[in-house]
Order: sequence, then C-alpha cells, then structure tokens
Amino acid sequence: MHDLATAPAVSPHPNPSAAAIWPPLRPFIAGERRLGRFMARRRWTSALYEFLRFGVKQAWACLFGGIAVFLMVATWLFYPASAPLARYDFLFLCMIAVQAALLAGRLETLEEAKVILIYHVVGTAMEIFKTSVGSWIYPEPNFFRIGGVPLFSGFMYSCIGSYLCRAWRLFDFEFTGHPRRVAMAVLSIAIYVNFFSHHYMIDLRWLLFAWAAWLLLRTRVYFRVWHDHRSMPLLLGLVLVSLFIWFSENIGTFTKIWLYPSQRHGWSMVSINKLGSWFLLLIISYTLVSLINPPRKRATGIREKFNGMPGFQHLRP
Repeated sequence: MHDLATAPAVSPHPNPSAAAIWPPLRPFIAGERRLGRFMARRRWTSALYEFLRFGVKQAWACLFGGIAVFLMVATWLFYPASAPLARYDFLFLCMIAVQAALLAGRLETLEEAKVILIYHVVGTAMEIFKTSVGSWIYPEPNFFRIGGVPLFSGFMYSCIGSYLCRAWRLFDFEFTGHPRRVAMAVLSIAIYVNFFSHHYMIDLRWLLFAWAAWLLLRTRVYFRVWHDHRSMPLLLGLVLVSLFIWFSENIGTFTKIWLYPSQRHGWSMVSINKLGSWFLLLIISYTLVSLINPPRKRATGIREKFNGMPGFQHLRP
C-alpha cells in the first residue's frame, strides 16, 4: 500500500480551471477534477498527469494554428487542381470561417481578435513588400490577393497571435524581471523597420538580437500547468516557440503554400537562419498581445517562502 504522506498535496480549494473561461469546456471541468484527484494519489501518476495536461493545454492553445496546418496539408493532398475556386481562395474563406467560429463560440475574445487582426495587417504589409523584392513567392494563381500576396497569408501571422493569447490565459502567466512594455514596443518597431530596411542598408538583426537579450535576459515566465506554477526564462520560451513556427514553415513550403527561391526547382528544408527571423517576429507578436494582457508580476519574498512549505503549495497572489 502506498504511503499517502508522500503523495503531492492537493488543495481543498483548487485554483479555478483556466478552461472555465471558455464556455464549451465548462461541462468537462468537474470530470477532469475528479480524474486529477485520482492521479494525485501517487507521485509518478501526478507527474505523468501534469505532463499530459501540459500537452493538452499546448494543443488547445495551438487550435487556430493547428487548423491552418491541417488545411495546408489537406488541400495539398486532396484539393482538385481543376476546382473553380482556387486553392488559396478556399484557404482564405476557410480561415475566415474558423476565426468567426472562434468568436461565436467565445473561444476568443473581441479584444484578442483586434490584436490578432493588427498583427494580420502588419504581417500582410510585410508579405507584400517581401514578395515584391523576391524573398519568397506564392506560386499558385488566385483571386483574393494584393500584388503577389494571397490574402489568406495574413492568417499565418494570426496563428501566432492566437497561440500567444490562448497560452497566456491557459497557463495563467506571471513574470519576474519583465521589461516595461514601452521598451518592448520600441524594440518591436525597430525589428519591423529592419525587415524592410535591410534590403537597402546594413542588416541590424544581430544588434536586435542583442537588444532583445538585454531586455529579457532576467525575465522569467511562471506558468501554471496544474496546481503549481513552474517557471522558465522567457527568452528560452520564445526560442522554443520560434522553433515550432520554423517546423510549421517547413510544412508550409513542403505543401507549396509558398516557396523560397532555393525551393523553386525542388523542395528542401527551410534554412535554420529563418529561426532568427521568426524569433524577431515573435517579439512583435508578444508585444502586441501584452497590450491587452498586462504582464502580471509574480509575488516574491514571504509569499514564495510560504509556497514552499507543506500546506501552502497553492497560495496564489
């Protein structure tokens, strides 16, 4: 018989589930809580359950992006080339429908949708410029486009903004050492300008990397997977998200959604150097999301001391 004294403590008043903010998930909260109490009886099942919760929360945060990737692959495999509606236009209409469904189902707030729309416009403007200078191309014809850019392309930037908004709420982010938002805004503007200006003058991205590191080096993000907050350096978190965006970009080019010059005569993996570009773009997205989600400061000092004591593990600010 296992020793209950060694099992992780379960608060008699558990933290409110982050799922409660989305009405379609509320019916599942009570059942999940019963499962959580069962899994908390042993340390190894508790650790396994927290790991599974982390994966499920990440998947739920990626809902919009996951649908976009699914549509890229599905249309590449099955969409008929002779269809009267171009593949890019079909994707555009699908993503509009998905965005509307998220709002109608209250899986996304109007404030979040506004910020995502801003990032959509910012990304589309950059796409128009980048395709005009030959950085990449959209090889298929379609109707809903501006210049060489299909309008659905902006939704790829929306996926990033949607992920950050959803993860921020699902994981109940708190921070220590977070820079002022005005400093992040200035950095984001400089990053955006450099995406255009480096075609005509020296590329300042290494200076921008150093600037981002200087601002965020001491910043830690605290995220709640289950009962307790875990933490990691914010810089590391942004790099990991950038890596997953880079993986998705490889799927996008493999399915011929867009192509880089090196891929016109046959697919090859996207250069790892693009990871840096996605990191800088993620900084812009993160800054925009922080405008509607002011970074909440993590309580320190005596509260953290109590949090480490038995019976106080779930004390929250």
